[in-house]
Amino acid sequence: MENKEKLFTEFTAPTTQEWLDKIEVDLKGADFQKRLVWRTNEGFNVQPFYRREDLASLKTPDAMPGEFPFVRGNKKDSNAWYVRQNIIVDDPKEANAKALNILNKGIDSLGFKLPGSMVSKENVEALLDNILCDIVEVNFSTCPRHALELAEILVAYFEKKGYDKEKVVGSIEWDPMAKMLLKGKDVTPVLEFGPKLVEALKDYPHFRPVAVSTDVLNNAGAYIVQELGYALAWGNEYLQQLTDAGVDVDLAAKSIKFNMGVSENYFMELAKFRAARLLWAQIVKQYEPKCDCACQMIVNATTSTYNQTLFDSYVNLLRSQTEAMSAALGGVHSMVVTPFDVTYEKPTDFSDRIARNQQLLIKEESHFDRIVDPGAGSYYIEHLTDALATEAWKIFLKVEEEGGFLAAIKAGTIQDDINATNVKRHGDAAKRKEFLLGTNQFPNFTEKSEGKRAQSSACCCATTTNDEAPFKKLQTTRLAADFEDLRIHTEETRVPTAFMLTIGNLAMRQARAQFSCNFLACAGYKVIDNLGFKTVEEGVDAALEAKADIVVICSSDDEYAEYAIPAFKYLNGRAMFVVAGAPACMEDLKAAGIENFVHVRCNVLETLKEYNQKLGI
Repeated sequence: MENKEKLFTEFTAPTTQEWLDKIEVDLKGADFQKRLVWRTNEGFNVQPFYRREDLASLKTPDAMPGEFPFVRGNKKDSNAWYVRQNIIVDDPKEANAKALNILNKGIDSLGFKLPGSMVSKENVEALLDNILCDIVEVNFSTCPRHALELAEILVAYFEKKGYDKEKVVGSIEWDPMAKMLLKGKDVTPVLEFGPKLVEALKDYPHFRPVAVSTDVLNNAGAYIVQELGYALAWGNEYLQQLTDAGVDVDLAAKSIKFNMGVSENYFMELAKFRAARLLWAQIVKQYEPKCDCACQMIVNATTSTYNQTLFDSYVNLLRSQTEAMSAALGGVHSMVVTPFDVTYEKPTDFSDRIARNQQLLIKEESHFDRIVDPGAGSYYIEHLTDALATEAWKIFLKVEEEGGFLAAIKAGTIQDDINATNVKRHGDAAKRKEFLLGTNQFPNFTEKSEGKRAQSSACCCATTTNDEAPFKKLQTTRLAADFEDLRIHTEETRVPTAFMLTIGNLAMRQARAQFSCNFLACAGYKVIDNLGFKTVEEGVDAALEAKADIVVICSSDDEYAEYAIPAFKYLNGRAMFVVAGAPACMEDLKAAGIENFVHVRCNVLETLKEYNQKLGI
């Protein structure tokens, strides 16, 4: 006889209030809201736990994969995505050889960055030689002014090859508004090319010639909700322009592709792509397309460069790996993993191979492509999806009320918003409110730059004019840049030695010595830790013997009243004296002439710059 008894039926399910009561006991009187509720940069609170009842008012769990509003993805049978690698085209034949090589190594999507001056029938044919465009996805990025010419060349090439139009998948990343944001240039006349581009490729239903490149916002430091909200307004601007020009709404919507960034906030990035599809489907639906399939959002995700670092660059692999996982689980169409060394050099064959394998690892070994919408039903992810959608919709409506995305670019409001976020994030990194492993937290003490310097980005189309740009520009300084500049300056000028004078309480002196070593190594200082000294005189003598430029006394708050002033007086200005911590006796220490303290409330970057100045570096 079949046993239909359900497991755990003998246990009574605790209520939410019972959980809260238990948490209050465990917190021992601490404020629940302050200790456990996380206020996100996106403008909403995240609770420490969620239950089924939290989903009662949400509609997202009721959606089905492959059906409007596509919150659960565009596919019903898998979560497969294209593994893409971008190639900068300096020589078409060399680029073609590289493309053919990587197609045998797991790549099934190519992105060619083709300078506008190289757009020609001969170069395109050389670039695509022996590449089967009805099997491999092909994408092109070129100067917006040459995009229509490129489209016509591609159509002629596809027809010459006799490809099935239904099987040709790819894009031309024509996005004049991205250039306006990045360069501040007025390229509004180029917007007239949009309808012609769509018309040229109308017979190729899976080849999208219009791009919404919000990865530029991501790489300028935008918060997730900012990228999402502006992506909607950006896409709607192009959709409105196309339909106003007489393009059928189904064709117009199916001509737009979103190039989005993906940063390190794992679950929130995953939810971002779900919320993006949900909201974009709702926007397109208002244009009354004949088919719901026109409401699908096609996204190429590229891992961020904003959080990549020059020092300890292999940590970039950890960042981009979690970002790739977020994008894959979020259900993107295709993905580019940025090579770990792109911040300081042209990616090598090794870094390109690792970037490819990062996707292949989660696809072929972890099987992320097998399950449709793996995050579905998760109380936390469903909440994030809904919360992000709510906040992003507010941004979208605000832009629309102010005249649309193009008007906002011309007014500079978008640039101001993103640049303000960039400034805030740099400030948070300086104070270590935002961590960059290996840069402002736990740096490699012995690492040298070895000539590595930050790469500057270049436009694919040459610009010779030096005229002042008519519009504001995005500031795309990476988050680690300030610390890197400081560390390189120290390395090139003079590397000071910081000596830990550890004394007193064992646990406190070790903890504070470790904190101080990490703090000072962020500027590239040589740090010398110690097991402990019996007297401050012994410690100071050892520091001077080690030719220390900085002596950091590390002890407990209570013991600083006993040790700090005698150590400072015995050192007698022969090196900079620093106290590790912010003890209650700080004012007494300052009165004795001690002026340098390192602790968790310090602005690390400004403190280190100040120390460099005092040391004559």
